[in-house]
Amino acid sequence: MDRTRLTSDEPMAVTLRSIETAVPPTALVQQQLRDVFAAQPGLSRLGSRLASAAFNASGIERRHTVLPELAPGADTGPTAFFDPAAGRLLDPSTGVRNAVYAREADALFTRAAAASLAGCEGVGAEDVTHVVTASCTGFYSPGPDYRIVRALGLRPSVQRTHVGFMGCYAAFPALRQANAICRADPDAVVLVAAAELCTLHVRVRDDQDTVVGASLFADGAAAAVVTGRDLGPAPALQLDDFASVLTPVGEEAMAWSIGDNGFEMVLGSYVPHIIDEHVESALAPLLARDAALRGSAHREVEHWAVHPGGRSILDKVETTLGLSAEQVRPSREVLRDFGNMSSATVLFVLRDVLARAAAGERVCAMAFGPGLTVESGLFTRVGSPVAGTAHVPADATVPAAVAAPRRELLGAR
Repeated sequence: MDRTRLTSDEPMAVTLRSIETAVPPTALVQQQLRDVFAAQPGLSRLGSRLASAAFNASGIERRHTVLPELAPGADTGPTAFFDPAAGRLLDPSTGVRNAVYAREADALFTRAAAASLAGCEGVGAEDVTHVVTASCTGFYSPGPDYRIVRALGLRPSVQRTHVGFMGCYAAFPALRQANAICRADPDAVVLVAAAELCTLHVRVRDDQDTVVGASLFADGAAAAVVTGRDLGPAPALQLDDFASVLTPVGEEAMAWSIGDNGFEMVLGSYVPHIIDEHVESALAPLLARDAALRGSAHREVEHWAVHPGGRSILDKVETTLGLSAEQVRPSREVLRDFGNMSSATVLFVLRDVLARAAAGERVCAMAFGPGLTVESGLFTRVGSPVAGTAHVPADATVPAAVAAPRRELLGAR
């Protein structure tokens, strides 16, 4: 198949460069967290069994949190979130949760953004013209877009946009905005960053939505540089096209609202079935607009960056689209090592895909969120070869129980 995308008559190329990630220093072992959650006094016997089943089936081995007290054996003393003496998860107010968000989100946003900017050859702080941020797990003002400008020493005239409360797919509206900016202004350099502190909203309830959410969600951030400038042969993802589709059903299946004791997630057990029924039609508009892919089997797109909302969602996407296990591997590995970090997660996957893909190969990315909304994007890997690497946060506190397995897993990659 002819993968040639650009000709001299076609618009300028906008590229996604230097994708970097950041996670909090506290790593949680899924099995240990399962035992803590399943033993909560607020759960019935049925709730406890449901918790054990959900954690075991999650496909997650470890994830990160800004709450060090959640790690077994942590010497933090009683906090608003956890009483270690009783082994009990507490239920702080939304105000208490949001105060932690305002403090900790700043650090993750700026770490990821600084790393991305530092890793983008040919771009410095003085070159950034726009900042686009995304988050749905808290609020504060001046917000993360402002904090990034101040912390990184960007010009005070930098234009800022914040994509708020859109959920797991928010990285796509952020990238679309960056793409539109760069096509309107060929000299623009847009710093895109997403950060989520999902573990702030963990609650103990018997209902399945709450239990499944507690088994999946984690904290993390990712950032990248988007520009139409020619920055040489460094590896990058060319932004080819985007699409946004609302499925005909599922409005009540996935939702996110603010309660008195944190944000409340609705994550219906039939979400994978909705995705199974509608993912092909949701992708059809995107693929139909690309002459090289129109009418092709989905597996002919070499690389896939599927937001790992959960193992069952990845299973459905892989089976329904006829993808190979290797094509879904980056998503499964991000889920295994980091959990579901809402909007930041697909950028973790794209970082992995960028390291794996060869020049000229195509990438299809997608994420699902409230609505039920399916956001998708097509990319082309451009630039010079690069060896694949896995993200290991330098300052992460990795429990001894998973230190050796993690080294073995990373060595296998």
